[in-house]
Amino acid sequence: MSDRVINFGAGPSALPEEVLTEACKGLLNFQNTGIGIAEISHRSADFDRYIREVEENMRILLRLPQDYKVLFAQGGGTAQFSAVVLNMLARYRSRGGTAEKPAMDYIVTGSWSEKAMKEAKRLGLGDVNVIVNTQTIADDGKKTFNHIPDRDSYKNKFSQDPALIYYCVNETVDGVEFNDDLESPTSFPFDSLPDGAPLVADYSSSFMSRPIPFIDKHAIIYAGAQKNIGPAGLTIIIVRDEWANVSDNSIPLCLSYKALVDSRSLYNTPPVLSIYITGLVLRRMLEIGAENGRPRKKALEYYGERTVKKASKVNAALKEGEARGIFKGKVLEGSGSKMNVVFDIVGGEDKLKEFVSGAEQRGMKGLKGHRSVGGVRVSLYNAVTEDQVDKLIQYMNQFM
Repeated sequence: MSDRVINFGAGPSALPEEVLTEACKGLLNFQNTGIGIAEISHRSADFDRYIREVEENMRILLRLPQDYKVLFAQGGGTAQFSAVVLNMLARYRSRGGTAEKPAMDYIVTGSWSEKAMKEAKRLGLGDVNVIVNTQTIADDGKKTFNHIPDRDSYKNKFSQDPALIYYCVNETVDGVEFNDDLESPTSFPFDSLPDGAPLVADYSSSFMSRPIPFIDKHAIIYAGAQKNIGPAGLTIIIVRDEWANVSDNSIPLCLSYKALVDSRSLYNTPPVLSIYITGLVLRRMLEIGAENGRPRKKALEYYGERTVKKASKVNAALKEGEARGIFKGKVLEGSGSKMNVVFDIVGGEDKLKEFVSGAEQRGMKGLKGHRSVGGVRVSLYNAVTEDQVDKLIQYMNQFM
């Protein structure tokens, strides 16, 4: 497929060519059923077996405890902004919470956690407590999120009996990310949480790129598939049993975790094609992890190491460009994302257009930053290879 470009876009993201080739076959004939995956009944025995395999492979890769459910839904991460609030408030009431408007704690580190917080406020069903908001004013007068707060920022700020505590691990737009090193001052403050606090995490941009630390401290983890493991249209929700079985007539059924649990994610027609391609990606991840000497359950460590290598290469070129006055980083040291590296081109919009145009002429697309912040954004999801990153580095050097 020599005519394919390198996709550095933030989502929908690159997918492995081997998976796309296999998916083409499945569009015509899904697992020798004689019918294509886009045509098959989601209630057929063949699809039911497949979706159970997708769930099991996800459990293996994440080493997911048995008291968590894996659910497949539509609506993207954005629908979960509302679903999280509705389901967690129902759980708060079911366990005897008495506050008329329960506290909901939000850690705001970028555009997506800010949107989630604003949706919780818009619903007006609880008191939204912003634990920390890292938005600052940049040199150009624009508001920006350029860092992850120091762990000391959270001390004595969490509510005593919150209905939920919400954070976004990696902010795709702003290029900031909680540090994987739990000793780092910019890691997530797991040790500062109230005992038994219902923790909710948006993992969309880093899901399946590396292991999830302290997965058993979370009540809910959700992720859009269109970053590391599949096409747009599928949202994965991982929810602990005690938060997944709450009946409440105030929750629309399409947003109810219990409805998804009871129907095994088949309350209505799920995004069948997206689930199929995601399943192919997960199979490949397990195979590649094994090929590189990892037990199946430790394949994510392999992908995590690749991610670090790719991000390190881009950041090294970025620092060289900063030293030469060509590039300008947008994120403070220690807060940068390994999935979405963001920076500006010195010289304004004309120079930015020159950089993006030159990249496209060399077969590299998706490098323009989010429309709300501009600049350059290099997304390094699982399907982006080290060789492709090397081509970008070569171009960055040529541009300098």
